[in-house]
Amino acid sequence: MLADSTLFNVFDFLLIAGNRNTALREPMSIVLSQSAAKKYFGNANPMGQQVQLTGAAINATITGVMKDIPENSQIKADMFVSLSSAKQIYGQPTQDSEWTNHNYYTYVLLKPHTDAKALEAKFPAFMEFHHGAEAKKLQMQDYLSLEPLRNVYLKSKRDGFETGSISNVRIFSVIAVFILLIACINFINLTTARGAERAKEVGIRKVVGAARVQLARQFIVESVIICFIAFLLSLLLCSLLLPLFNQLAGKQISTGILNHPFNIIILLLLSVGIGILAGFYPSLVLSSFKPVSVLKGRFSTGTRGLILRKSLVVFQFTISIVLIVGTIVVYTQLNYMRNQDLGFNKDQTMIIETNFDKNKDVFKQSLSSIPGMISASFSSSVPGGGNTSAYSKMENKAGDIQKTNLDLYFVDFDYINQFQFKIVAGRAFSRDFKTDSAQAMVINESAARSLGYTSPKDAVGRNFDQWGRKGKIIGVLKDFHYKSLQQNIQPLVMRYEPWALGLISIKVSSANLPSIIKAIESKWNNIIPNRPFDYYFLDEFFDKQYRAEDRFGNLFTNFSILAIFISCLGLLGLASYSTIQRTKEIGVRKVLGASVSNIVNLLSIDFISLVLIALVIASPLAWLGMHTWLQDFAYRTSITWWVFALAGLAAIMIAFLTISFQAIKAAMASPVHSLRAE
Repeated sequence: MLADSTLFNVFDFLLIAGNRNTALREPMSIVLSQSAAKKYFGNANPMGQQVQLTGAAINATITGVMKDIPENSQIKADMFVSLSSAKQIYGQPTQDSEWTNHNYYTYVLLKPHTDAKALEAKFPAFMEFHHGAEAKKLQMQDYLSLEPLRNVYLKSKRDGFETGSISNVRIFSVIAVFILLIACINFINLTTARGAERAKEVGIRKVVGAARVQLARQFIVESVIICFIAFLLSLLLCSLLLPLFNQLAGKQISTGILNHPFNIIILLLLSVGIGILAGFYPSLVLSSFKPVSVLKGRFSTGTRGLILRKSLVVFQFTISIVLIVGTIVVYTQLNYMRNQDLGFNKDQTMIIETNFDKNKDVFKQSLSSIPGMISASFSSSVPGGGNTSAYSKMENKAGDIQKTNLDLYFVDFDYINQFQFKIVAGRAFSRDFKTDSAQAMVINESAARSLGYTSPKDAVGRNFDQWGRKGKIIGVLKDFHYKSLQQNIQPLVMRYEPWALGLISIKVSSANLPSIIKAIESKWNNIIPNRPFDYYFLDEFFDKQYRAEDRFGNLFTNFSILAIFISCLGLLGLASYSTIQRTKEIGVRKVLGASVSNIVNLLSIDFISLVLIALVIASPLAWLGMHTWLQDFAYRTSITWWVFALAGLAAIMIAFLTISFQAIKAAMASPVHSLRAE
């Protein structure tokens, strides 16, 4: 990265060698990371050594070595080159005095207690003083805004940096709470259901003088101890499984997060809180037993306890069904995006960054001799990559000049044909028209609509003025997705501009692909030997836009499976207890001729009915949640009835399989043993 001399005064990147105030002051100065210094110089001292920057073939001097930048930093670089080097590297000055130049990110370190909003309010007058006259002359309108650095990763809408999703963080936080609640419900259900096993203990303790408060406190402490043991086990499991989670999530979360005392204290307090929450109701139930009744053997948890347990099962499966619906919708949306017609052909296309090398045209010409090479074209960008934004003056439908900001691709004569963009009006760039090299523009349908044209053909022949280049619109392209399907297609224009064409797109045959790539690499090394051969395929590059959604889907599915598994554990425990409670009833029914299937249906029907109730409650909740999630996608699938039917069927099957083992076991038991059971 290029960086000016104040980099190490604004950021706390640690310099191991060099002066933070002067390391990037002089032209052709370089600060390396520890890893880069090790890579290029081994164990030797790199300070004062020179390296040659490829392409420009200019020597630069090592003036500093810094500690490797952490993985979670917004700024990721192994090498900082002084900004004053831009003139030597790119043949142009840094343009510090040009207020229309927006090529650099500017970081402003504010004094303590500064009101950022108050400072931002002064920017219009500041821009008017420095740029007012020039802006009026160019008919431009610039504005500056501040954005807190801590907001950039999760909340920023700016392009150019790796970003996350605050909505995904919130979704997974909610799922985490759901998983904890399901676990708490299991504890409450199983503890109260098996309350009879401790009824006599409670009766004896009360007879010898134990107060209800003492008993309640005892049961809560037991719950907290269980959670504390689970807390210790979870720390161990987190340390062991974190690398696997990082691989699944595509993140680099350090195990050091568990070494921070504050984090451990928070997690410990959370586990204690969960222990109290899970143990509170069972402690009230168990401590309320009357000693006379329980010691005489007349014990019952009561109708209210049964209703509560059933309500909690419904709550568990409501969450589970919501997560099942969510999983289906997430994968339906991902499949929808991957199978959507993008409006261009991205197959078998290699992309190489030439960095505007002076021999790039010779390299392109040499490719025609390679068997299997179909076509090649130059451009400033490709679909799925970034693009320039250009201030433009365009003739609209009324014949007036409309000032607008448009996305811009610089392309050559072959670009439109290579990607098979569809022309809906006019024509593409052509070598047969000399004016196309300087006075022609092709726009997309969205650009035509933004200018008021209801028919694309009405835009053909209209005037434009962009960055001092004037001419006519010669064609209109059918809209194509040059960005992720999360975004609407924006107005886009294309112009022929040889100096701005840094990317070469090469369409190749799928037959014998390795040998074609090897031949292209050989041409590159012969013609452009001072640059490394680096390429990627457009289809893979475009699909990278959905990598975050893929990871989201994988995480969502795994957490959903975990939540459903925990729900099933609780259901299995309740089914086991219910079977034990009805052992004699099962024996009597078998003596009277009930079949195994009759018994299984008898034991299953109660739980299946609870799942059906959960489906009714979960469906509107799931629809609302996933409908909200889908609003982040400009192009999205619809949530149809079959999603809820499939989720309900899955939940019923999961519940039935969970309880069927105990039900079948009880149904096949000998009625003699069942009737003898105490």
